[in-house]
Amino acid sequence: MPAKIFTNKDAHLKHLKNKCCAVIGFGSQGHAQALNLKESGINIIVGLYPKSKSRSVASKLGFQVMDTAEAVKKADIIFLAVPDLKIASVFQTEVEPHLTEGKTILLGHGFAIHYKTISPKKEINVIMVAPKGPGNLVRRQFIKGEGVPALIAIHQDPSKNSKAVALAWAKGIGSTRAGVYETTFREETETDLFGEQTILCGGISALIHAGFETLIEHGYQPEIAYFEVLHELKLTVDLIHESGISGMRSSISETAKYGDVAVGPKIIDASVKKRMKQVLHHIQSGKFAQDWINEDQQGRKNYHTLLKKGEKHPIERVGKRLRTTIPWIKKNRGQVKNIDKSK
Repeated sequence: MPAKIFTNKDAHLKHLKNKCCAVIGFGSQGHAQALNLKESGINIIVGLYPKSKSRSVASKLGFQVMDTAEAVKKADIIFLAVPDLKIASVFQTEVEPHLTEGKTILLGHGFAIHYKTISPKKEINVIMVAPKGPGNLVRRQFIKGEGVPALIAIHQDPSKNSKAVALAWAKGIGSTRAGVYETTFREETETDLFGEQTILCGGISALIHAGFETLIEHGYQPEIAYFEVLHELKLTVDLIHESGISGMRSSISETAKYGDVAVGPKIIDASVKKRMKQVLHHIQSGKFAQDWINEDQQGRKNYHTLLKKGEKHPIERVGKRLRTTIPWIKKNRGQVKNIDKSK
């Protein structure tokens, strides 16, 4: 049975109108959602630690900025717009001591609740509104009168109106214009991590590196290899995004189509799917979450080593030079800053 799609007619801002809503953090999502909600007529305050560089930014945009604990005391709804691994410490020191019956904790990702890095008291409502796009896109689409689809989930609902509140928040940020889908904290967390690791980030990055290396090792020019395995990827993904895989195939040559259906499954074969299942098991069991928490607690040495290794890959050097020659990439380069899914 198809999932129900919630749209503007299903959501009512009245569930937020007489509330004080605190956005804790002012990064990619916090900044975008705070502005969208403010322009939707919602009373928004921003909670930040005393030395945060974002305090002056938020103040200049017209927000009342308070220390995090004071914002939590004042607010009815508290959006924890901070990275997954920072939520626990912020919650324990600045949020939890000031939570009283009837308040609502809102998250943009299920990680902290699903893996129990925080456990709000039973008298606290706990909900999730997760836009399926980075903060700058959430803001840009809202300004255009459009929106980014979102997922909502309810973890605790002592007030018996949490779904209405979640839908109202989704409407306030523009997501009901595009469609909102109900899920669970578990489903959102596990599928999100799986997608990032196996396809959207990890899988694509590794596939690009392998393709580039294969062509270079067989004597092809780095510039030609770059165009074939990285640059043109956007063109294909745009077609898939707009029309699905079959729609993409209807827009490419017959030769490309045959290579797609005949050769693609030999590259991404049953062995890849087997390893995907192992990745999913690590996510479901909590092993990935614990590994990431341990990495963070140990200073993220391996994390930084792996990032630096990626930055030194030859494709980065070639791409940096080629991108300076493409006018539309130079024009749009500033728009891809701060694309962080730190929820």
